[in-house]
Amino acid sequence: MSGTENSPPRLAGGIFIALGLLIGAIIGVAMDQPSAGAVIGMAIGIVIAVAIWVMDRKRR
Repeated sequence: MSGTENSPPRLAGGIFIALGLLIGAIIGVAMDQPSAGAVIGMAIGIVIAVAIWVMDRKRR
């Protein structure tokens, strides 16, 4: 344990991919386009997750 460094915990962004997919599908069903809603929601979730990953890398 003496060889480990004390670093801040990593941020997790994967939840935004899952939430984007779920919320996008729900909104898509409401608009009679569930596939398009799921794809758009997933894309938005991926963009948010990548932004969190980039911010976490700059923080180190």
